[in-house]
Amino acid sequence: MATTAQAQKAAPTTTRKKPVAKGSTSATYIYKGLDKKGNKIEGELEGVTPALVKAQLLKQGIRANQVRKKPKPLFGGGGKKIKPSDIAVFSRQMATMMKAGVPLVQSFEIVADGLDNPNVRKLVMEIREDVAAGGGFAAALRKHPKYFDDLFCNLVEAGEQSGALETMLDRIATYKEKTEALKAKIKKAMTYPIAVVVVAIIVTAVLLIKVVPAFASTFTSFGAELPAFTQFVMGLSDLMIAYWFHVLVGIIALVFVFKEARRRSKAFAYAVDKYVLKIPVVGQILYLSIMARFARTLSTTFAAGVPLIDALTSVAGAAGSRPYSDAIYKIREEVSTGIQLNTAVRSQKMFPALLIQMTAIGEESGALDEMLEKVAVYYENEVDNMVDSLTSLLEPIIMSVLGVLVGGLLIAMYLPIFQMGSVI
Repeated sequence: MATTAQAQKAAPTTTRKKPVAKGSTSATYIYKGLDKKGNKIEGELEGVTPALVKAQLLKQGIRANQVRKKPKPLFGGGGKKIKPSDIAVFSRQMATMMKAGVPLVQSFEIVADGLDNPNVRKLVMEIREDVAAGGGFAAALRKHPKYFDDLFCNLVEAGEQSGALETMLDRIATYKEKTEALKAKIKKAMTYPIAVVVVAIIVTAVLLIKVVPAFASTFTSFGAELPAFTQFVMGLSDLMIAYWFHVLVGIIALVFVFKEARRRSKAFAYAVDKYVLKIPVVGQILYLSIMARFARTLSTTFAAGVPLIDALTSVAGAAGSRPYSDAIYKIREEVSTGIQLNTAVRSQKMFPALLIQMTAIGEESGALDEMLEKVAVYYENEVDNMVDSLTSLLEPIIMSVLGVLVGGLLIAMYLPIFQMGSVI
């Protein structure tokens, strides 16, 4: 009988993942068996079928008597979701490995070993298997369009064709890091006020459903007419008690319909994006982020040697706003007819003078990518400053809203108590 220490020592030798045939679906199997010395051993192994797993174990000197597929957890079986930030980390680590002179296939293995998210690790190993089988890096990425867009794949392909994959991966990593940092700043500006407003609505609903009825039963014994404000709040409470479920279902249905309409209808999505840009302060932050994204994406693609027409297609896809995506496609059409980029951008009348002037200087000097890089940095800093200003501005406004909602309910409930002297 093997000791626990012996089993733990033997297990790691059998957990190495083996490349599987292209087109096959691998899974994790749990096995139990005997090693060469007759000691009991158990562990996990990646394989395609139980028979192949047993064959792999036999090569390692393990005679398996039980092999079964590892069951998925009841809750959270899908594991952690792969986020854009995970792809940014993957890009930076691959760039670092390639710059250090590590071979591409080995780089995938090293990066995968250092990842905490099992889904990202699985994704990296799938890409690694495609590349090891003789496919190109860009071709392997294109099999996962959910995580790698056309811009990412085109830049990797340009790096493969030019023989400067490590340089291209470094540019991609920088681009992804800057883009995700910009998104994080905008989310930071939006998350705090939205969270506070949601909490305020929930607290107000609880007060109307639970607290106000308790006061209402006390007020009925006063024998006097209640203040108008109190009557209004009590009526609102009655409505909430009678229809709270309908209101909740209505809100959920409204959110669902809004998302579906925005996804299915281009006209609706265009209108939403257009009016969002008109929201005070928030619209300005979104506008600056679009300008930063435009300059950053065009700078990265142009510096990578991507033709300007193709680069503008990528920029339009990364704009994040329907009105500006349409405008960039129009710019692309004008540039394809021989018009200069700065002239085409100016004709849309949606872009700031600074971006147009820097684009013109870049075209004249032959350093368009450098000029656009400076524009991107400028607008990213502007977003930083506006986010800080918005946070400072919203704090007193949010406190005022909370005071009006909660304080108003409390005043409505205590007004009759203050008038009890006159009733008695």
